[in-house]
Amino acid sequence: MKLDWKPDRSSHVPIYLQIKEELKRRIEGGEWTVGTLLPSQRELANLLGVNRSTIVQVYEELMADGLVESVQGKGTKVVNNTWNVIAATSPDWQQYVSGGVFQPNKTYVQKINEAEFSEEVVRLGTGELAKGLLPVKQTEEVLASLSLEASHLSYEEAKGSLALREAVCEFVSKYGIHVSPSSVLIVSGALQALSLMTNGLFQAGARVAVESPSYLMSLRILTSANIRGVQVPLADVQHKPNVLRQYKRQQDVQMFYTIPTFHNPTNVTYSTAVRKELLHVCQAIQLPIIEDDVYRELWFDAAPPPPLKSLDQTGNVLYLGSMSKIISPGLRVGWVIGPEPVIHRLADMKMQTDYGASSISQAIAQRWLTNNDWFTSHAQFVRDKLKNQRNAMLQLLQEHMGELAEWNRPSGSFYIWCKLKHPVDMNRVFHRCLKDNVLIHPGTIYEGLKHSYIRLSYSYETGERLEYGIKALARVIHEMLA
Repeated sequence: MKLDWKPDRSSHVPIYLQIKEELKRRIEGGEWTVGTLLPSQRELANLLGVNRSTIVQVYEELMADGLVESVQGKGTKVVNNTWNVIAATSPDWQQYVSGGVFQPNKTYVQKINEAEFSEEVVRLGTGELAKGLLPVKQTEEVLASLSLEASHLSYEEAKGSLALREAVCEFVSKYGIHVSPSSVLIVSGALQALSLMTNGLFQAGARVAVESPSYLMSLRILTSANIRGVQVPLADVQHKPNVLRQYKRQQDVQMFYTIPTFHNPTNVTYSTAVRKELLHVCQAIQLPIIEDDVYRELWFDAAPPPPLKSLDQTGNVLYLGSMSKIISPGLRVGWVIGPEPVIHRLADMKMQTDYGASSISQAIAQRWLTNNDWFTSHAQFVRDKLKNQRNAMLQLLQEHMGELAEWNRPSGSFYIWCKLKHPVDMNRVFHRCLKDNVLIHPGTIYEGLKHSYIRLSYSYETGERLEYGIKALARVIHEMLA
């Protein structure tokens, strides 16, 4: 539950009364319906920066007013509001919410998503560029160079702007991917592409092989489409791709999702030899591949091996790319490259759901991709900054967590995958860090793991905030191991 409100400490109204009236307003106004579970006393106290005793008083008065009740073992929930008084037939919105087809995010992920919008929180796990790395000036130039046309304010065709699809074709040709615009679909980021695929290419109950751990398993995309993610240990895929034959034969997996370049969360990159063998195996057993390649441009010293798609001569690979990691997450522009029947199917679905990505965003993306000087200059700027930030985080980790964890030196992207030398309760680590305004991504959200991993990111925080975050994390782990 998100509470984007704080008491006014300069007001003459007592703090506890301000809080009570705010909660009462939300309950009586129908924002918090009957059955809504309120934050725990401790959680709400931390959220509002008050003593727990203040929240105890607030909840007691709300109970006295008949608006909430305390349920043993479950917490405090709403039991009455003006909707009940005015209309006895008020809908049970909690039943609707809990009965929706699309599954809610994991609790961890919900808390992460909420905390990331607080300026007070040090974001040690965030997978996006810091604001200082976003190309504000260049994008202003892009906007100034655009001649606003009616087409920029209208819907684009189902597959996306032809000019942008042509630009994507030219852009990916440097990776060895040679396709025509009819084989390209513009999407609102790679995440939407995955959602379209899971809902448009599989029947309910299908199984998809996924590296373990994997970013995909932190989401509810598969389960919401009634698709089972079959986890294949990442080390097995990397060292013996033939293992996929077993999963195809024994579990009838219908597709394989992979991030072979700067894998999320581990930052592993497959060698060219592994890519060739992986593609050979999947072609032999007729197992299509979804290649998520959104981190490709974030290399530091040497470009990564060519994409699987560049080696694909049979249309076995669906390729995902995006502007989000290198240019701007706010543009919400990505692309799918694949066989025309697949692109046609996904384009039809996209038109049914949102009538296409933003026309203006597509025009901006097209300018970025076609102006090689702009793109090359910005990409190198980002790489240089990220490399320096990686080095700073590695030094801090060595100073403060060298006895606690081990990690590899990333050659690109945003992430350092830390393995703790001694298992701890990652749930407690997460919440104790968050109490200190430090946000981490526990490895448990990516599944296939227990209590030994943390995904750290050097893309967002720098300087004193980064140092504070690493020190706080180390202190929490030390205390839990004591």
